[in-house]
Amino acid sequence: MHTGLRIGIFATALAATFGAAYGVGNAVDAISPEGKGGVHAGHGGQEAAGQEEHAGGHQATPPGGLEISRDGYTLDLKTPRVAAGARTDLRFAVVKDATGRNVTAYKREHDKELHLIVASRDLTVFRHLHPVRAADGTWSTPVDLPAAGGYRVFADFTTASGEALTLGADLAASGAYRPTALPEAGSTAEVDGYQVALDGELTPGRAGELTLTVTRNGRPVRNLQPYLGAYGHLVALRSGDLAYLHVHPNGEPGDGKTASGPGISFTATAPTPGDYRLFLDFKHEGKVRTAAFTVHARAAADASGETTRTEPADGEAEHAH
Repeated sequence: MHTGLRIGIFATALAATFGAAYGVGNAVDAISPEGKGGVHAGHGGQEAAGQEEHAGGHQATPPGGLEISRDGYTLDLKTPRVAAGARTDLRFAVVKDATGRNVTAYKREHDKELHLIVASRDLTVFRHLHPVRAADGTWSTPVDLPAAGGYRVFADFTTASGEALTLGADLAASGAYRPTALPEAGSTAEVDGYQVALDGELTPGRAGELTLTVTRNGRPVRNLQPYLGAYGHLVALRSGDLAYLHVHPNGEPGDGKTASGPGISFTATAPTPGDYRLFLDFKHEGKVRTAAFTVHARAAADASGETTRTEPADGEAEHAH
């Protein structure tokens, strides 16, 4: 079997076959770092689980990033293909469908008008980028993707009128493609000599707390630096369709009660059972680092001991791009 499969113009279509949306269920299921391999808002005020309060409870809504178009806006990825290992300018625009024109006015969230996430389909490559917008509404940012294969681009923004959206589009990186398994689940990660421990349990459809504790050489890091208005940023992507969840910590620098480490507390919810990849950005000594974890959201057993099944929410359609 040849492992050096050349990825070319068909890579985007290949990646799209893995992009069908999962149903968002109402079951209560615990997340723990096991398995194979108050609600806090994310960018633009998106609720942590993609849930909204309804009739005294939560009504499931589609997670972010599964659609290229939503609520009258479309992500126009002008660079749908790049070469792996080569620095390339990634260009895109957000188009308002009613006018066909690029959006040029945004509400700033966490110090930026738009946050761009690029992740590989196997969830082994992650980039949190901050592109520059030209006067005509075209965004651009350099990107260097180390491995060939399918990627997903997420544009996380809030319109000038206050509407929070996360749109997603497929990106292909050409080169010799070698499949990679989802990293094994675990509660610790190491990056650049820092150790990050993940503690806490979450339940799909219900808010729960995660605490990520940063240490170096066995000593707690108590002087984390603000990064985009917070001590840490957490992105969760669901394995398979790469449903997107972007949350931020409880509290903020300068509020008189939030410590600058070693622990960073998040409130978030997983939309469904399944495997997830968590990416924590934190800043220390002037440099931003990313710690990554794989966690598994397990279906909870009901009183009879049977496993609760998760069904799509009413009106939720599957999406493939």
